[in-house]
Amino acid sequence: MLQSSVTTELLTKLAEKSAALDAGQCWPAEQFELLAGADVLRWVVPREYGGQQVSERELLSGYMQLASACLTTTFVLTQRNGACQRIAHSQNDRLKADLLEKLASGKLFATVGISHLTTSRQHLRLPAVQVAEVEAGFRFHGDVPWVTGAAHADYLVTGGTLSDGRQVLAAIPAKLPGVAIDPPAKLLALGASHTSAVRLENVLVDRQFLIAGPMEQVMRQGASSTGSLGTSALAVGLSRAAIDCLSAEAALRPELTPILQPLADERAALESALVRATEVASTAGESPLSSETIRTRANSLALRSTQALLAASKGAGFVAGHFAERAVREAMFFLVWSCPQPVVAAALRELAGLAAC
Repeated sequence: MLQSSVTTELLTKLAEKSAALDAGQCWPAEQFELLAGADVLRWVVPREYGGQQVSERELLSGYMQLASACLTTTFVLTQRNGACQRIAHSQNDRLKADLLEKLASGKLFATVGISHLTTSRQHLRLPAVQVAEVEAGFRFHGDVPWVTGAAHADYLVTGGTLSDGRQVLAAIPAKLPGVAIDPPAKLLALGASHTSAVRLENVLVDRQFLIAGPMEQVMRQGASSTGSLGTSALAVGLSRAAIDCLSAEAALRPELTPILQPLADERAALESALVRATEVASTAGESPLSSETIRTRANSLALRSTQALLAASKGAGFVAGHFAERAVREAMFFLVWSCPQPVVAAALRELAGLAAC
């Protein structure tokens, strides 16, 4: 089913448009029309709401393929899919009935802003988003620092913390009074994702939009485990594109073959590790690598493979618009996107030339 979605034609069209998308910093509306036409937007939606509900293994495979064609589009897709998954795993049947079918068809667009509940701004004394329970529902007040495609969203899946420490997660209609969306941040790469901060100024959210909570650690409830592995899948997808380009160079310059082969082997091993990590029973008695280890290795491969391509491309690769130049910038994204502290620490040790812990 997924193979029929990710066709060579779809990948070719996405790849052809990726350079212009990066240069123009325009929202990937046309790319999402292509995804909708290929039923990609149905992947994470349950079948009873018009979706395909693909397996975790299929989803990661799809992400790797799409990211090799256009990382920006695939990144936006993951944020949209994250919102869909949170809604799909909710106990709020009315919310699911109202939104999921339209999300599956592409008639609605939802995105997530949850980093302040996981990796971002955890050092602050007060929660980034404070929530008060009132008779009419919940009032949200605070800043959501990273929301991809916020200005294009019909619903913002985000959460906050009550005074007693419990948390809630909701699908907040983007046009509610008090929802203020900042201009998109100027990013080193993936600027076309139009990632912004969103400010919630005493936004009253009706209980009909509640996804989960109030409860302790709301982000640990209900959602699938794909998140961290999905990020790694995108890094591997970018590496695949860089290594494929390096392979084309090596076909003309045999001296590159000794450089190409270890990178290609490493990429194949990581793809296998991602697949094994989704399986309940390990293959051939081997324990699958932890998601943290996979992420560390995927980050490293993305950085090294893109820089190897740049070096092999020489001066041409340093010119804006060349794939090598863009790929090097895009690889840097994985150092900061939902990057747990142990993964950051491993990257810093590698950059400092220190042995891994």
